[in-house]
Amino acid sequence: MDEPFYLPLADEASVFEAAVTARLPVLLKGPTGCGKTRFVEHMAWRLGRDLTTVACHEDLTATDLVGRYLLSGDETVWMDGPLTRSVRSGAICYLDEVVEARKDTTVIIHSLTDHRRVLPIDKTAEMLHAHDDFLLVISYNPGYQSVLKDLKPSTRQRFVSIEFDYPDVEAEALILTTETGVDEETAIRLARCGSQARNLRERGFEDGVSTRLLVYAGHLIEQGIPARRACEAALVQAISDDVDMQTAVRDIVDVIFP
Repeated sequence: MDEPFYLPLADEASVFEAAVTARLPVLLKGPTGCGKTRFVEHMAWRLGRDLTTVACHEDLTATDLVGRYLLSGDETVWMDGPLTRSVRSGAICYLDEVVEARKDTTVIIHSLTDHRRVLPIDKTAEMLHAHDDFLLVISYNPGYQSVLKDLKPSTRQRFVSIEFDYPDVEAEALILTTETGVDEETAIRLARCGSQARNLRERGFEDGVSTRLLVYAGHLIEQGIPARRACEAALVQAISDDVDMQTAVRDIVDVIFP
């Protein structure tokens, strides 16, 4: 597997490595599309660890993570879930946007995040001790979550926390040239679109244009789509269904890509 590209913006890599050495669970906080998932992929590659990623959603239960009995022919067979497999094998288990999952999922991970490092499997009456190399990583977007879907202090305070944000224009342009192959001038213009659109937070636009969406726009441009049309598809129409917000972002694109 090739190294997943990630451009460090601060000391996040060294903090993560220290947490791995100390076997401490890690919480990644930051807006959608700012590079949290890519960071985990990069660090797993860098450390030579297997990575299991679970995209959390409102129907995800503790059973989905831990495992369940399934019918196989005439017998019932236990099947480990992704969390259990990671605990047994010593992989990194990454729960992306963990607060989107049902509340019982956060309860099940508590015993893995303290000195015990165990996973109770009630259905098999097993108390599974984590492999020495096992690491639990979770992420969430504190600016997006509602009060009903916030991460409880009892969970948050079990993790080493690393905060992420969008890169500055120069760094984001470098990411865009590396990820998409667009020329430097186009990359800088796209990065400026992102930076200026994020200033719309003052007008109620919480997340702004993510680095991920800028990468999408860059890929479209590399495929021969005119820059303004690429930005319309990847940025303007993607960020919101609100007409006023779309108009505001479109105006930014029109100025930067005249």
